[in-house]
Amino acid sequence: MPEPVTKLKWETNALKKYQLIIAKIPLFHRDIAKTVVDKKAESNAKERGADMIEEADIISAFMTEVPKAFYSLMIRLFDEVGFKYKELK
Repeated sequence: MPEPVTKLKWETNALKKYQLIIAKIPLFHRDIAKTVVDKKAESNAKERGADMIEEADIISAFMTEVPKAFYSLMIRLFDEVGFKYKELK
């Protein structure tokens, strides 16, 4: 799986989970999801004043950038890869 295209570094475990979730997204949507989530996760980290993208940044990016029609798939994938999304609601 290619590395995300961002200027900030990614926390190692968060990156591994992110790469797993991206790999599980249907091929037709994968590149689009990767592009928008990479960008938004980096933006989220910068807004926090952080120098590293963390799990919360990624989860928030998915929640805001993925269309509502794919919400149930996104939640199922969060559970499969171990994202702690319930703590952020």
